[in-house]
Amino acid sequence: MRTLITILIGLISVFANFTNAQIDYDNLYRTDNSSSIYLPLGKISFADSVVDYKIGKPAPYKRYRDIKQCLDEPNYISYSLPTYLSLGCRGSLTVVFKNNGFMNLPGYDLYIFEVGPSKEAAKIEISENGLDWVFAGNISGGKSAIELNEQNINPENVFYYLRITDLNEVCNSKTAGADIDAIGAINSVLKLTINTDVLFDVDDFILKETADQILDTLAKKIVQVKKATILVEGHTDDDGENDYNIILSENRCKSVIEKLKPLLNVESQYDFEIYPYGEDKPKFLNNSPENKQRNRRVEITVLPPKDYYNSLMKKEN
Repeated sequence: MRTLITILIGLISVFANFTNAQIDYDNLYRTDNSSSIYLPLGKISFADSVVDYKIGKPAPYKRYRDIKQCLDEPNYISYSLPTYLSLGCRGSLTVVFKNNGFMNLPGYDLYIFEVGPSKEAAKIEISENGLDWVFAGNISGGKSAIELNEQNINPENVFYYLRITDLNEVCNSKTAGADIDAIGAINSVLKLTINTDVLFDVDDFILKETADQILDTLAKKIVQVKKATILVEGHTDDDGENDYNIILSENRCKSVIEKLKPLLNVESQYDFEIYPYGEDKPKFLNNSPENKQRNRRVEITVLPPKDYYNSLMKKEN
């Protein structure tokens, strides 16, 4: 993943005006009457389940407490319609992204669709596991985008949980506290780590029959996205020579891609990248058979397409 970060480094994400040839209008979401935000991976990029909802005091009216209204794609129409969730003053909301995660990639990483006539301030925290939380930034006034790099968030980590806590600034209305219509990941990713023992025999790069179901399931997730970069990384343990392990992991990556391609929507556009690391990036010390097995893996990550970042770079230049 660090190689990809290096490729993308220096690109600045803004709410860009893409050319008609570049933009997929299905992935453009209105933020107010005059502007929109582009989410490269589209509808899968939104939080889709509530983990916890603590109503603040004073509490919003009951009709503004439907937790379903903060999930999936935004559907805000007007302040008077209860198509959003109000937190109440100092209330909090914890959601999880089940179909995807998000990362600290170049540019803005998250967008909080905070709606209504007042833009209430709120604290944003994120977590990989729902237990350990990291401060990601605040939204306030007209600022609803979060750039994780501002908080030095590790660019190697994939996050799945997000918590919003109202900061007690606007507490005198029927929708007291922050009003949340949706929570979107701009730098949304799909990631799957597969133990190579499931995919391949020892020292082999021909896929086993047991790999079919795993890759078929992955393909069904990927086809939800019309355009993306698919990064395939190969890893081994430290048995054998490193040069041999690099070649083995490269061939395994190629076998996975060859299997995936016919399973994907032929009308969709995917760029494939291969990074064979061999034994160079172990997750665990190679000091036991169990750890060696865990280090033998293929990691598949689906990221926003290259031309999304290229367009941002051209606009910046």
